[in-house]
Amino acid sequence: MTDMTQNTKSGLARKLPMIAIIVVALIGAFTLRDYLSFDALRDNREALIAFRDANYVLTVMLFIAAYVVIVGFSLPGATIATLTGGFLFATFPGALYNVTGATIGATIIFLAARWGLGEKLASKMESSEGAVKKIKEGIDENQWSMLFLIRLVPAVPFFVANLVPALVGVPLSRFVISTFLGIIPGGLVYTSVGAGLGEVFARGETPNLGIIFEPHILLPILGLCVLAALPLVIKALRGHKGI
Repeated sequence: MTDMTQNTKSGLARKLPMIAIIVVALIGAFTLRDYLSFDALRDNREALIAFRDANYVLTVMLFIAAYVVIVGFSLPGATIATLTGGFLFATFPGALYNVTGATIGATIIFLAARWGLGEKLASKMESSEGAVKKIKEGIDENQWSMLFLIRLVPAVPFFVANLVPALVGVPLSRFVISTFLGIIPGGLVYTSVGAGLGEVFARGETPNLGIIFEPHILLPILGLCVLAALPLVIKALRGHKGI
């Protein structure tokens, strides 16, 4: 009975980080939406620029920390944070700060999910037979391609792209590398939009956040998706010929 109670407590303790992320995300969705918005950035732009000019290194550190918290707890405002990175630090090094913060935040979700459930689920998939085992083996054989695809395709929610790899046993180093490199294209696009916010503010307009779906932006990203998917296609064709 004691062992069962201890196992129950241990299982709950392992799930606490993921539970905390979900709870904070739900609270943040209702309480922070007005604070992490384009209007808030516009209204506080002069104060932000003044603080940056007086404390550049501290501003960089605080910005990356804030980005990590926003992504790590799935709070609203990740797009606004990316625009802010471009607004405060230009396209470069703003894109580097954005991608770094997003990667660290994504890693927090990944570790919380894997610690709470992922290792147990991956172990069950590994020891299972039949279709489940084949699915796990297919993911293992094509991890790099799949990881880059879910980062490059704009339709895949960022939270999902952080959660799924943890549940199928993707190594931490592979997750971090694919996340950092995979979000660079989209990060560069939105950071460059943020870098031009000064002119947007001057005209009293709002930024075009749909720019990533314009042909001159979307087509190169789709090209990267095709390259990422190429190993999967080649493997499928080889397997078909071998039947």
